[in-house]
Amino acid sequence: MQIYQESRGELLRFLTARVGDRAEAEDLLHDLWLRIQSADAGPIANGRSYLYRAAQNLVLDRARARQRRLVRETAWSGHGDDHAEPADPRADIEALIAAREDAAALAAAMAKLPEKAGQVFRLHKIDGLPHAEIAARLGISRSGVEKHIATAMTHLRRALDGGTA
Repeated sequence: MQIYQESRGELLRFLTARVGDRAEAEDLLHDLWLRIQSADAGPIANGRSYLYRAAQNLVLDRARARQRRLVRETAWSGHGDDHAEPADPRADIEALIAAREDAAALAAAMAKLPEKAGQVFRLHKIDGLPHAEIAARLGISRSGVEKHIATAMTHLRRALDGGTA
């Protein structure tokens, strides 16, 4: 116990560095205190090493418990099974409706793009053509391609952020 009291601050820093959260590290430090309180008093060759090993074991135990809980909760909720129905199908429907609304808003905004900017944007973002190929196909410079894409992106951001393009 004396070594624990002397090393408490160092042990707290050690545990905080391992778990990344001071409150959790303090919980682990308390668990360590409980463990050494209930341990059989026997000869220990190096008390500091024993404390640090016990602290590291507590960190590993907590990580394993967290992983088991995650696996259990994933299996329980059905997310681990690709064929399972969601717990609340309305959540998927709401996400689908929101995605459709977003796609419709994007399509409407793209329809309002200036002609050349819209053409360049579609060739690059939808057809996947590189800037050099678009430039050659349209007879403009690569810099021109980049400017048209920048114009299109500015218009789309304004339109999708609630403004008008």
